[in-house]
Amino acid sequence: MNNRVKSLISLSLLSFLFACGSQPAAEAQSQRPPRSTAGFAPANLTGLAVATFAGGCFWAQEEAFEEIKGVKQVVSGYAGGTKANPTYEQVADKTTGHTETVQIYYDPKVVTYQKLADIFFTASHDPTQLNRQGPDAGPEYRSAAFYRTPEEKKILEATIARVNASKQYDGKIVTEVVPFQKFWPAEVEHQGYYRLHPENPYIEHVSAAKVEHVRKAFSKDLKNPL
Repeated sequence: MNNRVKSLISLSLLSFLFACGSQPAAEAQSQRPPRSTAGFAPANLTGLAVATFAGGCFWAQEEAFEEIKGVKQVVSGYAGGTKANPTYEQVADKTTGHTETVQIYYDPKVVTYQKLADIFFTASHDPTQLNRQGPDAGPEYRSAAFYRTPEEKKILEATIARVNASKQYDGKIVTEVVPFQKFWPAEVEHQGYYRLHPENPYIEHVSAAKVEHVRKAFSKDLKNPL
């Protein structure tokens, strides 16, 4: 049995036991508070801009962008659907149209929207996977970039064209590029989850590799360089 087959079997087993959002009973009942920067928009938005991306499980996406210089706060949540104030269970049931999303509050004088788009399309997830990311399958894990201005749309489309032309991936990018409408913060237990639960099997076997990929690919842009 070759390594690729072994890897696929391991991911299939992992997805059955520990899908993103699934928490062992002890963790689900934990009363540990989220880190102070998670779960809420900054109290003072002066001078900050906002970017909204969906790239599979929000646990890894939140941590990856949280480590970038100029990013003030990252909130995990849901976007792209029709139901107001959805719960994790409703999104997981595939009835709301939402995808797991992160909302990034950043200082454009320190980090540009282009840089965030580069991280999103080249390092934080695989934008060529349709309605899934690794072991997580379903439209709630689809790749999407939500733009707020015509300029952001141009940046997203140009970045996709450039990455496709680079042949970084075997397939073409399937990320939805759609106008931003509404972002709904996820439940408090999902905020800052990567740092609060490093022992979670999903964090160890899936999320950690994604975060590490961003750290290596954008080491010069980290708040705490490697």
